[in-house]
Amino acid sequence: MAIGLEDKKAIVAEVNETATSALSLVIADARGVQVDSMTALRKEARENQVTLRVVRNTLAKRALEGTEYECVNDTLAGPSLFGFSMEDPGAAARLFKDFAKDNEEFEVKALAVSGQMLGAEQLDVLAKLPTRDQALSMLMSVMQAPATKLVQTMNEVPGKLVRTLAAVRDQKEAAA
Repeated sequence: MAIGLEDKKAIVAEVNETATSALSLVIADARGVQVDSMTALRKEARENQVTLRVVRNTLAKRALEGTEYECVNDTLAGPSLFGFSMEDPGAAARLFKDFAKDNEEFEVKALAVSGQMLGAEQLDVLAKLPTRDQALSMLMSVMQAPATKLVQTMNEVPGKLVRTLAAVRDQKEAAA
């Protein structure tokens, strides 16, 4: 069914708005994937704040103009499934990586983060990025480590004194 000019403009505007606010983009070829598997993928994408779109390549090129994802225009050939990560840069990569394990037909074509295009072989790098909560947890543990070490060091002085007094007491008891 043909898409009218107004509908095309609406699609371009919607994808452009999504791309402008997205943190990363993963493009995949989903030919041959069963419908029920794609439905499950879409459900999981909604849960992980990943926006999935299937858009014609000509419309996608127009929609991505002026965004930091314009760099992926050369990879747009054949059917493309766009996964925009909205809150966590690695969310779409993790989602597509897990989905590709169960579906051999699913093939990741390209990735883009901060205006830099990465090849499909870089999927693991993006997928292994920590989530916001994990990153904050790592940061807090790094910030907490010096204070913890200081307290342990300060506590060691009275502890050593107590152990020395206990050793003297044991020595005097043994001598008596």
